[in-house]
Parts: sequence; C-alpha cells; structure tokens
Amino acid sequence: MKILCNAAGVGLPVLMALASVLSPRAAAQGPIPPVVTPIVVDTAEAIVVKAVTPKQPKGTVKFEGFVLNANIAQITARAKGNDMAIQTFPLSEAAAAKMQQIVDKGGYQWGDKVTIYYDAATQKAIKIRGKPSKPV
Repeated sequence: MKILCNAAGVGLPVLMALASVLSPRAAAQGPIPPVVTPIVVDTAEAIVVKAVTPKQPKGTVKFEGFVLNANIAQITARAKGNDMAIQTFPLSEAAAAKMQQIVDKGGYQWGDKVTIYYDAATQKAIKIRGKPSKPV
C-alpha cells in the first residue's frame, strides 16, 4: 500500500509537469481587429412630422354601468361590460340638484344600474338615468 501511495505521490506531480510543458499555449479566439475610425457624416435638416392627435368625442357621451358610490357632488360607476373600468364623474349643477332630490329619498345604492350622460370635454355628468333601489 505504501508503494502505491509513494508512486502516486511522485507520479502525479511528474504527470502534471509534463502536461503543462507539452500542451500548446492558449491562443486568442481571433485576430485583433484594427482600430476603426468613425465616419464623419454631415447632419441633415430635421424632418417635420405632423403630430397625430386622438379624436375626442364631441357633445354628450353615454356611459352605462353599475353604481359604486354616489353623493351630491359626484358619482362613481363600474362599466357594464368591463368590471375593471371604473369612472368617477363630477356632477353639473343641474345634475347635482336632481341628485339632491334622489339622496333625500335614499339615494343610489351599490349595484344600481345607471346610464350617465356626460360632457366629453369636461367629464362632468349632465344627466343620470336609472332607478335608485330602496334604502336598507
């Protein structure tokens, strides 16, 4: 057993030395590229592009949905077909007066179906249609 350990102890370093001497040197992957000089280009005139503006609806727009919260200043509703679309509309003066009458009787409750007609430019609710449910 001692002879095997001595042979391995002497033979292994000798084998490593021979491998390092006889193996070829590491070389780079490719030739070194020459230094590239940048090409100087004259700057051209700026190209004028007409900006595209999205079309805004004019007049009143209809929003159908379900009431989440309503008071005499604003109404928040969830869209009928899209549960993630929630909008809050401030009320115009005429709509606020009408909403005051509705609130005196109990007001809109969560989940009531409403149709809100609002001005597209200001996002103010002009008219609200829908039957308020009985207060709890």
